[in-house]
Amino acid sequence: MTRRRGSPTEGAVPGRFAGETAIVTGSTRGIGAGIAERLAAEGANVVVSGRSEAAGEAVVERIAAESAEGDATFVRADMRDPDDVAALAEAAAERYGSVDVLVNNAGVQTETAADEATLDDWAFVVETDFRAYWLAARAALEHMDRGAIVNVSSNHAYATMPAHFPYNAVKAGINGMTRSLAVDFGPRVRVNTVVPGWVEVERTRDELPEGRLAEVEAIHPTGRIGTPADVAGAVSFLASEDAAFVTGAALLVDGGRGAVMQDDTLPDYRAREDAE
Repeated sequence: MTRRRGSPTEGAVPGRFAGETAIVTGSTRGIGAGIAERLAAEGANVVVSGRSEAAGEAVVERIAAESAEGDATFVRADMRDPDDVAALAEAAAERYGSVDVLVNNAGVQTETAADEATLDDWAFVVETDFRAYWLAARAALEHMDRGAIVNVSSNHAYATMPAHFPYNAVKAGINGMTRSLAVDFGPRVRVNTVVPGWVEVERTRDELPEGRLAEVEAIHPTGRIGTPADVAGAVSFLASEDAAFVTGAALLVDGGRGAVMQDDTLPDYRAREDAE
């Protein structure tokens, strides 16, 4: 098993984003909160956003308690509301003077099949997970002299399971949107996608009852599923100057899961290796 990094700030590069401003949508919990903490630990002034003020302020307080190099503030935003999306970018620029990094992370998921999904299901997912990414990118661009946008997608963009529509379709669309934005926004702004696989957040733990987590981890070449810290590290890299020649790309962060053709091969192979 590869080492499980629990804290999003572990491995942070001090000063990497010193003096820069980063907006992280959907950052009141889970992966988004981890990304916000990582960027702040690397010197960014971070705008935490989401619909829950209490949860958002808790992330801001956690960043302050960790003595991060950067500042943090919470701006409430419902990403389905175009006015809120525009106001989020305005608030970031007004408080910190500019926008240098945008991380589009806010998302929702439905458990409906393509023949069961309603127009309301479609609107709920498409407006939150797809339209909002475009609107946020366009709003942030107005305040960006240079910088980077990182869109958070999902491995459902490449392979999926039953009853995940239209979430899976939208995630594939995000990868296409990234390429479009990279072409249209360059050379001023780079745009890339991070594509996480299984990540241990509250929802994932609820979906994996006792015993099931071990089964899922066993089918990953890394021997474990991811943590928000794993995704935060990838986002930080793509947003930084270390990725200055990377744009329009999709970085798969799935513990090698996408390289496995048959689920039982890894557990069986490891069992034989242990027996020998």
